[in-house]
Amino acid sequence: MIIQAEVHIRAPLPVVWRVFSHLEDWKDWNTACNSCRLVEGNELAAGACLAFVVKPIVFPVKVQPRVVSCEPEREVVWEGERFGIRAVHTWRFREQAGGVVLESVETFKGPLLVLGHVVGVPKRLHRLTVRMLDQIKQHSEACSSAAPAEATPARPRGSF
Repeated sequence: MIIQAEVHIRAPLPVVWRVFSHLEDWKDWNTACNSCRLVEGNELAAGACLAFVVKPIVFPVKVQPRVVSCEPEREVVWEGERFGIRAVHTWRFREQAGGVVLESVETFKGPLLVLGHVVGVPKRLHRLTVRMLDQIKQHSEACSSAAPAEATPARPRGSF
């Protein structure tokens, strides 16, 4: 299963990176992931471990992925496993047309995915991803003097 979406953010790359990489500030703007914090490491970097809570179905799920690669202002990849499902989440940052395109690609593998499809987990995860991208966009643009008057919401890509 693959969950993909992207958003165009009208803010400079350093601003978008700062909003994304300062995990301790996510509580101020992010409603898609709760209780986000580093549990190992001092910053978003390869080897760091973070923890957060998402609610893809009725009950909240605590996840604790490890950052496997981090190229500031370019790409972050973290991976983890929960309930027999392995997930790899890649975030890509590209400067484009007066701002940044932030792309999220999350892949899932595991035997419980069949059950997840039955209860609608892919659509719910996709909605969470789009919400988070939109909130990164809103917060980045609010932190930047380049914020536009109009909003362009996150666009889904790929299959889910």
